[in-house]
Amino acid sequence: MIELKNKHPKVLVIGDLMIDHYLWGKCERISPEAPVQVVAIEKETSVLGGAGNVINNLKALGAKVDVLSVIGDDANAHELKMLLHDIDVNGDHLIVQEGRNTSKKSRIIASQQQVVRYDKESTEDITVESQEKIVALIKSQIDAYDVVLLSDYGKGVLTDSLTRVIIDVANDADKKVLVDPKGDDYTKYSGAYLLTPNKKEAIEASRIEIKDEKTLFEAITKLKDECALDVSLITLSEDGIAIYDEVLRKHPTVAREVYDVTGAGDTVIASLGFSLACGYDIDKAVKFANLAAGVVVGKIGSATATLNEIIEYESSLKKSTSDSHIKTLEEIALLSQELKKRGKKIVFTNGCFDILHVGHVKYLEEAKSYGDVLILGLNSDESVSRLKGPTRPVNSEDDRAYILASLEAVDYVVKFYDDTPYELIKAVEPHILVKGGDYEGKEVVGQDIADELRLVDFVDGKSTTKTIERIKDAHENNYC
Repeated sequence: MIELKNKHPKVLVIGDLMIDHYLWGKCERISPEAPVQVVAIEKETSVLGGAGNVINNLKALGAKVDVLSVIGDDANAHELKMLLHDIDVNGDHLIVQEGRNTSKKSRIIASQQQVVRYDKESTEDITVESQEKIVALIKSQIDAYDVVLLSDYGKGVLTDSLTRVIIDVANDADKKVLVDPKGDDYTKYSGAYLLTPNKKEAIEASRIEIKDEKTLFEAITKLKDECALDVSLITLSEDGIAIYDEVLRKHPTVAREVYDVTGAGDTVIASLGFSLACGYDIDKAVKFANLAAGVVVGKIGSATATLNEIIEYESSLKKSTSDSHIKTLEEIALLSQELKKRGKKIVFTNGCFDILHVGHVKYLEEAKSYGDVLILGLNSDESVSRLKGPTRPVNSEDDRAYILASLEAVDYVVKFYDDTPYELIKAVEPHILVKGGDYEGKEVVGQDIADELRLVDFVDGKSTTKTIERIKDAHENNYC
């Protein structure tokens, strides 16, 4: 999955945009006017919903996203455009239809409990004129995109005829179309690359009760045949994702803890589209989508998963290789910012770590205990030679980095090439800087940047130099 780093596929999202609006407060009395709660509002928030949550997920993964939809000429439309602007997605392809209400769903939450929801929206099919504008835009722009995602919430944008035309235009341009479907008749999606119904939706669309492997096979193959799909897919909640092209197989879920499944379907289609656009085959893309969903269901509310979170999550499941924990200066700078936003306390230390020994491991374990994430700055071969002499290092920087990255105490390793790690520490801006106890009373590089400096005593008699001396002594005395 490390190969997805720095990939920014161009994705077109078409579908029903909406605003999810929340009024947060508390209730301490019943209204004297009617037997209803009186909620004192303390906070108000708005986020993108519907197809907007697919966009949020794609942006979190690093995709470049354009959106094509129909909105009204109202205050909600202006708010929606501002929410898109906040995540660096322009609204140039949003078609304004007079008299249409831009979807906004408002929820009143009292003491974390939803009291009522009220919606203002139009759900009838968009006009023929709006459909023609969408078709014209797609025909002129389709070559600019790597993949097309249709997010159908049944609010009237993806009409039967428009959906068929979109898929035809995309297929003619050799672009995959992925659909999060709605309703119980999927024939309007015929010719799409794949659909992402959940089990309940697949039962309704196929009219086959899925209760075992036999009925799963019957339903998934029926959907593939009826809709002329390249791949037939059904999400099975805690049982993972089933796919069928020529052979049926199931990829198990990888969620450790499930707090909230809100928006998990949006995460699945976004991560499938992202990874397929980056060149993954369908099985690898489904595994990636399972990991992304595993991150999201461990959060509260409609959430997203960044690539770094997915890599970290995969690592926690013991499914990643050590080299995925080796970062460049640019990568660790961005990752550090993200970790801080997630409330993580970052610890930094550095060194040559030429021949790894128990003293190193205990030192690193102590350093990790001071925070949540330990970032290790590793001297390059050239800087080790300048510090230790021309016969060092014994092990190359790549070997040293890989071994250190495999340690449970070390979260990330970053090689640096200067004599000191000052520029690296500037990029990370750690909460805690850790050095050996021999720095007591000395100036430590980077202590002006970190919030706190902590010194850790070394294990007596354990050092790379002493290890090398013992090896030389054994060789000279023919002990080996």
